[in-house]
Amino acid sequence: MNNTEEKSRCPWCLGFPEYVAYHDTEWGVPVYDDNTHFEFLVLESAQAGLSWATILKKREGYRRAFADFDYKAVAEFPESYVQELLQDPGIIRNAQKIRAAINNARRFMEVQQEFGSFSNYIWGFVGGKPIQNYLVSTKEAMATTPESDRLAKDLKKRGFKFLGSTTVYAHMQATGLVNDHLVGCFRYEELRN
Repeated sequence: MNNTEEKSRCPWCLGFPEYVAYHDTEWGVPVYDDNTHFEFLVLESAQAGLSWATILKKREGYRRAFADFDYKAVAEFPESYVQELLQDPGIIRNAQKIRAAINNARRFMEVQQEFGSFSNYIWGFVGGKPIQNYLVSTKEAMATTPESDRLAKDLKKRGFKFLGSTTVYAHMQATGLVNDHLVGCFRYEELRN
């Protein structure tokens, strides 16, 4: 029996090996690094209306196209590069989402200037420590929370695009601001401790 079969996991991740690896090593792990936060903001805003599996499969394409998620470089992308990206099959070719990523890189740096880091800013919405949910089944999973509502509203006020409450909550789950692993998943206790 291989390692994937031996462990109890959240059922949403069982579609393909990259999804399992993402679940086992990244999803829900607290992130304090601004580059990683920016990567997930780009990927999650690109996901709007699509599945996370689709975005995971294009992650390397995004990494290449978006300067390894260097927000300073992305903030400087000219319109001519937007036109190139619209031809790139390695990413979601949506002009609004591409322009949103560039806009969000600029807003991201404004937040850094105000708070010292984006991490300081975002962790302030959960009191500086991960929210520990107790989900027994995926039916109990939430798409938004009061925290994601407040964060999305504040991001919008600051000029961020394509980051509504559902997308923001996905970011909070991915970057460990909230532990939404099911209690029966082997990662739940690992991340709770």
